[in-house]
Amino acid sequence: MSRALPMQPQNCGPWELKERLGTGGFGNVTRWQNKDTSEQIAVKQCRQELSSKNKERWCLEIQIMKRLNHVNVVAAREVPEELQRLATNDLPLLAMEYCQGGDLRKYLNLLENCCGMREGSILILLRDISSALTYLHKKRIIHRDLKPENIVLQQGEKRLIHKIIDLGYAKELDQSSLCTSFVGTLQYLAPELLEQQKYTVTVDYWSFGTLVFECITGFRPFLPTWQPVPWHNKLKQKHEDDIVVYEDLTGEVHFSKHLPQPHNLNKLLAGSLECWLQLMLRWSPQERGKDTNGSSSCFEQLERILELKLVHVLNMTSAEICTYSVQPGETVASLQERIAQDTHIPPANQELLLEAGLALEPHNDVMQCAVDYTMVDGRRADVPLVFLFDRSCCNYEPQFSPRILPENIRFTEPKRMLPYSSQRRTCGQAWHTIRALKEDWQKLQQGQKAAIMSLLRHNGSLSKQKNEMVSVHQRLKATLEFFTTSLHIDMDKYQEQRATGIDRGCDYAGGGDDETAD
Repeated sequence: MSRALPMQPQNCGPWELKERLGTGGFGNVTRWQNKDTSEQIAVKQCRQELSSKNKERWCLEIQIMKRLNHVNVVAAREVPEELQRLATNDLPLLAMEYCQGGDLRKYLNLLENCCGMREGSILILLRDISSALTYLHKKRIIHRDLKPENIVLQQGEKRLIHKIIDLGYAKELDQSSLCTSFVGTLQYLAPELLEQQKYTVTVDYWSFGTLVFECITGFRPFLPTWQPVPWHNKLKQKHEDDIVVYEDLTGEVHFSKHLPQPHNLNKLLAGSLECWLQLMLRWSPQERGKDTNGSSSCFEQLERILELKLVHVLNMTSAEICTYSVQPGETVASLQERIAQDTHIPPANQELLLEAGLALEPHNDVMQCAVDYTMVDGRRADVPLVFLFDRSCCNYEPQFSPRILPENIRFTEPKRMLPYSSQRRTCGQAWHTIRALKEDWQKLQQGQKAAIMSLLRHNGSLSKQKNEMVSVHQRLKATLEFFTTSLHIDMDKYQEQRATGIDRGCDYAGGGDDETAD
């Protein structure tokens, strides 16, 4: 629905003002639509009260935007001639492609993402934003203000595409590749920016890691409700590998190297991304983004994670999901050996079924059941599964332990008044736990459905074989009857011929006696 803007013309030639998209540090962003062609653009207009320094930044943003060309960086457009009169203080307008999906903050605020986004959505985000940052850094540009509000979503042919926007604080690196100005949004700022030290592209690593952690868990990693000074003092105590510092419901502060539960990642991906976040969220800017040997960058490690081909196996005897990384050319037999190690079900007793009830044979290529997240809607929960059944087991009532309840839900002081942030977190964890339990049962039902479809398929195959055997039996029976009848006819004729032959022999013998008598 259109929202009128004060002191703003509603029409400029064929262009019609539709809505205000947002307000940034430099000005307002509005959406305009061409009534003749239906083309839509986002127009960023500078505020009149900008300081001279910010006016320079405004012009620099436009210069940078016009020479960037990357699918994950919002593209600049030519400002239509009819809209030129909107410019103020002789400062140019910035026209950009319009992304109808809104920003990532809007997406994170949805109830379904209260404890983190879906696994597929996180991997797509990682691929898109890492690609954009790699491109910007190769262009010697630091974004310096990476946050959910500065990532917008656009629907592509197969999936949502993430694009970085708002380069108002972007900085082109000088010869020394060091900057000293204090910019950006406090919650996503690297420590060296708070300390007003010199910095490099690694400030974007910290912001990216903070953003990804929030997308995985639903909250920022380091004491998100604390004020800057105590926040900084407490955070300096963290170990280089700590990726979360949080305050429990009793007020005690905890440091951890692991992703807190609940979240939506499988164990294999969670472990890999924990290691990656340990690189991104290191306090020291010199060590941030590098492995222990200093030889591998964070983007190289992330690319290896994103290239993983994963197979999710639901063990129907325990209701547990095991995830395996598979390689092209690997067979199902190889996967079965790995499954046997985790489940203690020998390969000979394993029956692996796809959702449609099709059985995986040992000689099959295992890649046929690997998940391709570029082809799967990352927002959906029903990631393709392989269902494991034990042929030696007759009773398929899964014996499994219930989900471990999150810490906030296990809190044993129900009458204690909690601060708003803790209440919101607790309600989110409760909702997430209920949804997760529901999805667990849905997956088990899918497994039972796959088993039924497999049995129906086997039954159909057996019925077909039975019909073929009946047909063959009838043909053999008819052939036998034919040969039996033929044999009887032949025997009767043989008997007749034999009898006829004996009679004639007797006649010849009798005639000879008469002649002798004569």
